[in-house]
Amino acid sequence: MNFIDQYMQRSQDIIGERTPEEEKYDNELIKCLKKYGKIRKAINRANKMYPDEALKYNDENVGDIEAHYEHLMNHMEIVGKIGH
Repeated sequence: MNFIDQYMQRSQDIIGERTPEEEKYDNELIKCLKKYGKIRKAINRANKMYPDEALKYNDENVGDIEAHYEHLMNHMEIVGKIGH
């Protein structure tokens, strides 16, 4: 297994399986995070557009949510660059 395949497998393990609806929600949240730079605002906007996928957050878990979406955003940029 080459480096790219190893990276893709590890990322899949971290990100997990997502439904098409979850992917739409994630994409919206990432779009808003890039635009506004604030995780709470991005979550609120994505929750409004995709209420069935809405995340519930509080002061204790918002940092973990932000870390997850920053990882996902970076992963999407890497995949786009390597064309995988």
